[in-house]
Amino acid sequence: MAGNSSMARSAQILRFVLKHRRTGVFADPEHDAAVLAEAGAAAIAGSVPRDAETGPEAFVRDLEALGPTFVKLGQSLSTRPDMIPPVYLAALERMQDDVQPVSSAVVRATIERELGVRLGKLFREFDDVPLGAASLAQVHRAVLKDGREVAVKVQRPGIATEVLTDLDTLGGIARRADLSTSIGRRLRFSDWVHEFRKSLTAELDYRLEADNLERFRTRLAEYPELLVPAPLRDLSTGRVLTMELVRGTKVTALGGLRRTEHDYEVLGAALMRGYLDQVFVHGEIHADPHPGNMLVTDDHRLAIFDLGMVAHVPPRQREHLLKLLFSAVDGRGEDAAAETLAMSVQLEDFDEVRYVREVGHLVARYAAHGGSQALSEGRLMMELARLGVACGLRSPPEMHLLGKTLLNLEGVSRALEPDLDVKRIVEGHLQALMRQRMRQAFSPTRLAGDAMELQALLQEAPRKISTILSLLSENKLQMRVAGLQESRLTENLQKIANRVAAGVIVAALILASAMLMRGDVAGPKLFGYPAVAMAMFLLASALGLGIVLSVLLSDRRPKVREERSPRA
Repeated sequence: MAGNSSMARSAQILRFVLKHRRTGVFADPEHDAAVLAEAGAAAIAGSVPRDAETGPEAFVRDLEALGPTFVKLGQSLSTRPDMIPPVYLAALERMQDDVQPVSSAVVRATIERELGVRLGKLFREFDDVPLGAASLAQVHRAVLKDGREVAVKVQRPGIATEVLTDLDTLGGIARRADLSTSIGRRLRFSDWVHEFRKSLTAELDYRLEADNLERFRTRLAEYPELLVPAPLRDLSTGRVLTMELVRGTKVTALGGLRRTEHDYEVLGAALMRGYLDQVFVHGEIHADPHPGNMLVTDDHRLAIFDLGMVAHVPPRQREHLLKLLFSAVDGRGEDAAAETLAMSVQLEDFDEVRYVREVGHLVARYAAHGGSQALSEGRLMMELARLGVACGLRSPPEMHLLGKTLLNLEGVSRALEPDLDVKRIVEGHLQALMRQRMRQAFSPTRLAGDAMELQALLQEAPRKISTILSLLSENKLQMRVAGLQESRLTENLQKIANRVAAGVIVAALILASAMLMRGDVAGPKLFGYPAVAMAMFLLASALGLGIVLSVLLSDRRPKVREERSPRA
């Protein structure tokens, strides 16, 4: 029964993919030009397909109907302009994650089972009506024995098993797509699903979210305008998270009167600077800082919560992203293209001349528009990713994620203060970060480390040069190419030789049988021809059919050749 259920789920997901691929979703820019042209024309016109069963809104509805895993998948797809047309990205931003709440009896039983204590001994009050219910969890207000108000986040029962099953199914479909479709070989769906799996399974472990809350709370402490609720470790497990309750007003619900009484530009500026620090100093990206995850408190601070989706950026990738964003903000298109190339993968058909030219035009247009919302920092990063896939460049997921995060932050900042000059804030803080990097590069500790490495190099160099010269003088210098016998090249050459030999044998058998059929050969007959000739012909036919079947079934298309920059 489980196998039938898995196959039915796979078929359901495949129907969804095939249904929406016709409208430009997951379309290959090189091999699906007609599909993309039609989708692009609709995007330029600002229209959607007339068929109510297709188009951006239907795409979002179908994702929501597939369940919690695909709601999260939609949020992840909203960071991938290389996979999804612009009108679909806009629809994904409006995706709703509100579902029918679980009964209070189930919630209470989950808390008691996870914490090992009856609810009455933990809380003085516990509200059965949730503050909010999403696809993975719901949040309830409670009061501790000491009178403190807390928010209790409880994972929906059975959701982890459902998500992991869906992720296994997605992984299988992605692997098949990578092998059998051109866009799969270009974008590597299986790699993307693997990263999505890591982030989603981490989000299901609330102990990791408690860690994120503590880290962000500590690191953002230098921005008094920002507030991150503290988790209560003793009342938290993998499926239950208890944290301080934050009361406030959603940033999108601030009234005009309140804006006239308070300056919210300070909050927007602090939010941008704090998150830039998180990315470029600490190497972490909060992947979901949308307005629904932030409140303006009664003491006029900006509260940040729901830190389940946090991505980590390696130091070298962080360096490239900082230089990329700084070059773009500074209007240096060629430098921005160079930094993108340094951290991306160049496919076989990569058009570097076109890419550098298009990036230069894009950055110049961004610089000319100033602080316009039409081409903000987040949109610039997303457009760079879109240009990359159009020119045969696979940009890293951290670049897409940074673009989406910046878009969300810009939305929150402008909801706080519509006239906020985000570009000025970003440019000023990036300059401060670059100055900080320069000071660190010339710090006594760093200089001492560099001096020790230089000393080691100078000590080892004469001995190594002497060894090389001795080997040259004695004609003993050798270079070894390892792994050639085990390589794909040797395997393919052997396969070619076998097929050529089999083809020669087939040809010889056919020629011999034809000559025997034309001659007067004594012996038994079959269908009026010599039996020996017919046997040879049938054998040749069977061998030939075997060669054709081998080609069709066992030969694999060559992988798209990829090349990484030496600076990556």
